[in-house]
Amino acid sequence: MTENSTIKTLKVPQHVGIIMDGNGRWAQLRGKRRTFGHKAGIEAVRAAVRFARSSGIKSLTLFAFSSENWKRPQEEVSMLMELFALVLGSEVKRLHKNNIKLKVIGDTSAFSTKLLEKIKKAEALTHNNDALALNVAANYGGRWDIVNAAKVMSTKLVNGEISSDDFTESTFSEHISTSGMPELDLLVRTGGDHRISNFLLWQSAYAELFFTDILWPDFNEEGFQAAVEDFSSRQRRYGCTGEQMMTKDPEQQQC
Repeated sequence: MTENSTIKTLKVPQHVGIIMDGNGRWAQLRGKRRTFGHKAGIEAVRAAVRFARSSGIKSLTLFAFSSENWKRPQEEVSMLMELFALVLGSEVKRLHKNNIKLKVIGDTSAFSTKLLEKIKKAEALTHNNDALALNVAANYGGRWDIVNAAKVMSTKLVNGEISSDDFTESTFSEHISTSGMPELDLLVRTGGDHRISNFLLWQSAYAELFFTDILWPDFNEEGFQAAVEDFSSRQRRYGCTGEQMMTKDPEQQQC
């Protein structure tokens, strides 16, 4: 059975988040500097985007640079920023050609003016594309996302734009960085660690988690398909029983 035919039989997640971990260790295992692994990880990003688009996933959110990554050695941080700018410039036309919409989420205020301009142009060029929403989380933290949404809503409250009754889970979700996207269905982490490292905290409330020992540069279409197959095999109950989720009676199915 081919990969495409297999995907057609699966329950495909609509929104997938990936913590792309293991670049540095991948390089060290080969006697290279950590920066070599980050460069090698670009092809894994391309593979993930190809797979997501071809399999019918609507949104793919990649954890490119966390708000905690500034603590890393300055050489590595500088290279990551340079690599981010380079990839934006070299990949955006490919994304646009494949009808993929690019959005950068996170606290971009820390970025250089030059990088911000590249982000602005890339987002503008791909704004109307609808085959796949590719979200790149850069200088992103889940706690920052929640606090930022609370700040925005608090400002609206002070200005009389909303009332305290408007502070609901639904309206709060409209103010986080992934607003307007499908609920996060699947969160994947490569590299062997079993934690979510401050990534999409609000969005992960009912997401299925998938951890793999594969280091990010080695994560390809087959690795992504394994994650989707695992997701497809799970029963998502949202607090209900398995029997409730399996019933076909809409009056009994409250979930």
